[in-house]
Amino acid sequence: MKLDKDKYRLIKNVTLPTENGTTQIDHIIVSEYGVFVVETKNMQGWIFGDEKQKFWTQKIYKHTNKFQNPLHQNYKHIKSIQNIFKIDQDKIFSVIVFIGDSKFKTNMPENVRQGIGYIDYIKSKKEKIISKEEVSKIISQIESGMLNNSFKTHNDHVRHVKNIIKDKKNSCPRCSGKLVLRTAKKGANAGSQFYGCSNYPKCRYTTSSI
Repeated sequence: MKLDKDKYRLIKNVTLPTENGTTQIDHIIVSEYGVFVVETKNMQGWIFGDEKQKFWTQKIYKHTNKFQNPLHQNYKHIKSIQNIFKIDQDKIFSVIVFIGDSKFKTNMPENVRQGIGYIDYIKSKKEKIISKEEVSKIISQIESGMLNNSFKTHNDHVRHVKNIIKDKKNSCPRCSGKLVLRTAKKGANAGSQFYGCSNYPKCRYTTSSI
């Protein structure tokens, strides 16, 4: 099962500039039926998730792993496309595709699919909401606005993602304040160091390491 190339234009590996760095989009499919922003996940095991959860869960036997809700991740991609190319929100659709040996163990939204099942979702949009002229314009804008798929572009994006992860790691999980290294002055742990939230005493979160 494939999409008709005359009706759907596929643009792969799109890296777009943002205010804070770059964002990388796996696939964008442009058609008269809408602009489909596709995020792919190559995962194994059981997948648990809900549309509103911040993190989803992957289980492989006794091992459990948390990963960012791909719907939230793709929402950021969609907002970037909207802001850069001035495309109406109701013309853009988020599509999440899991590839690999994985199985959903919770009910997923209709735009979260496995394998080629994403094609059924795209084909379910039967109303033409974008003119042929606008389709050509959007394709031209994306191809001219995206950064070249070079080694440098990839490295810059990886560096940007690592900085985001580092910033989150140094943030309080309760209130997003900055974690500050402190030394205990009283009690049995006097003299030992720990990380505490900079919003103390409003937030009393502490941890031994970050």
